[in-house]
Amino acid sequence: MRDLPSGLRYAILALMAGAAAVHLYFGGFGFPEPITMRGFHLLIFVPPLFLLYPAFPGRSPGRSPSVFDWLWAIIAAAPHAWVLWYADAVSDRMEYVDPFTPQMMALGIICIITLLEATRRAVEPGLAWMVVGCLAYMWWGHHLPGVLNTRDFTLSEIVESAWLVPTAGGVYGPLTGIVATTIAVFIIFGAFMQGSGTGRLFSNFGAVAAGRFTGGPAKVAVVTSGLFGTMSGSSVSNVITTGAMTIPLMKRIGYSPAVAGGIESAASVGGALMPPVMGAAAFVMAEITNIPYSEIIVAAALGAVLYYFAILAAVHFEAKRAGMKPMPASEIPALREILADLHLILPIVALVWLMGERWSGNFAAFCATMGMIGIAMLRRRTRMSPRAIFDALANAGLTMAPLAVSIAGAGIVVSALTATGMVVAFGGIIKELAGGQLGLLLVLLAITVLVLGLGIPTTPSYIIAAAIGVPQLIALGVDMLPAHLFLFYFAVIADATPPVAAAAFAAAAIAGASPTITSVHATRFGIAGFTVGFAFIYDPGIMLHGSLVEIVSAVLLQVAALTLVTSAYAGFLLAPLGILLRVIMGAAGLATAFAHQLPDGARLAIGIGVLVLVSAWQTVRAPKRRIA
Repeated sequence: MRDLPSGLRYAILALMAGAAAVHLYFGGFGFPEPITMRGFHLLIFVPPLFLLYPAFPGRSPGRSPSVFDWLWAIIAAAPHAWVLWYADAVSDRMEYVDPFTPQMMALGIICIITLLEATRRAVEPGLAWMVVGCLAYMWWGHHLPGVLNTRDFTLSEIVESAWLVPTAGGVYGPLTGIVATTIAVFIIFGAFMQGSGTGRLFSNFGAVAAGRFTGGPAKVAVVTSGLFGTMSGSSVSNVITTGAMTIPLMKRIGYSPAVAGGIESAASVGGALMPPVMGAAAFVMAEITNIPYSEIIVAAALGAVLYYFAILAAVHFEAKRAGMKPMPASEIPALREILADLHLILPIVALVWLMGERWSGNFAAFCATMGMIGIAMLRRRTRMSPRAIFDALANAGLTMAPLAVSIAGAGIVVSALTATGMVVAFGGIIKELAGGQLGLLLVLLAITVLVLGLGIPTTPSYIIAAAIGVPQLIALGVDMLPAHLFLFYFAVIADATPPVAAAAFAAAAIAGASPTITSVHATRFGIAGFTVGFAFIYDPGIMLHGSLVEIVSAVLLQVAALTLVTSAYAGFLLAPLGILLRVIMGAAGLATAFAHQLPDGARLAIGIGVLVLVSAWQTVRAPKRRIA
């Protein structure tokens, strides 16, 4: 992002703050017609991206936007301004029936081109190229053989489907709608959490809760990143916010830069899995499935806890093996520091309660935001000044702008895949390769999502994968919610898996380490994402579905499996492990997690039995050594 001159910077910040305030107002008092809201949302957030982000970092002007940047911004506003002005006519027109005029054609092409350029600059070039590929497939797909063959689309049909078919997809489709309404208000709530000092509360709590234990700074990184994830749901944002504090601390006590960055990125990625704010993809999931968001966060809660349990276990075993120390006592805040900010937890509790009472997400977030402002006023150290409120609104707007274009781009992809029948064709290819075997189908879908995650952010990756994979899973008897959670988990952890891992790359920049090596460490610390993802399908107890026995059994299976696997690759349980024991424990952990053909009791016996036997063996072998 450019370091703009002060006048232009404040003007853009004022625009972002004003737009966020309007979204917040609508969240509390009702939204206008869908097309009006979506047109306003894109009109406000797309043009500033050309001023905020240079076309080519290092070659384009680093401070002041060029004349071409201003032209891009002005041209980008035109199609959205037209839609906003003629919102009633756009809402009333019959898609593919009413004439698609030359004026609409020109505006549609401008909209697509400017969105592609904004996405390339502000989000990921990979997503922009994927949109181009899907549009090219609509244009040339009728020349391709076999299952890839499509009907012959005219240029007007391609542009109309990508731009002006709000009921089915495209730029103004339902995905943009959910971002412009519910997601926007939750982003604003997260910004007010940060502005009120809730981030300080989480950071201090993490230090007090974990700093005194072996490998304290790394455990602080895990705890605080999970808590920060409840505010932002963005892995890169979590890395930048918490990593600036935790990565230097981890390096100071002996972690290598790449390992420190890997721990931070794995923990930050998990923020998108942590209720009550699980990132934009979870709200999209609620929209796609018609499952209340409150049910989604309840089903996801145990999985998120298990994910962080696994990272904490891995960090603990690594720290024990390396003989690392806790945080210095002088760097651990006093308990009174937490108590002084503890009242800030009340709006979060209120948000969870309101969602549990099935209030609409946008109104619950609006009430929680107003509550956060009011409760922050109770103490001087958390009181938000007018400038702090302005900064929170501006930060929310700056977060929403890249998300707006990425979701609009994902809408074009979904529209193209649906119109061409590629969703059915690609799903058929995967189904044929799987041969009706659920396990193989899950592996293929997991690989597909991880590959998608190489070039596009979590939310578009999840949306595209859900369009392709969920029908196949449902056809094999998987319920709707676990099917979506499975794909959601792999879309999230793709941010930490090589060769392209946005969160790991951000952590590597802070740590001064190789991005690729950092992402490898992030993958191994985030191994729980793989096992928990499959558990949503095979062990539904972790979604709190079933009897108490089934829930407890599912949790114990995951705890045993994750303890075994993390201990095996760290090379430490109660004492250092030899190669043979590491292999045995790793195999037992994988069997406990994935040997679904065995009864749950047998899997649990394997997991707990190996843990008990190895622990007893190490205790007998070294009775005088301090091993705990």
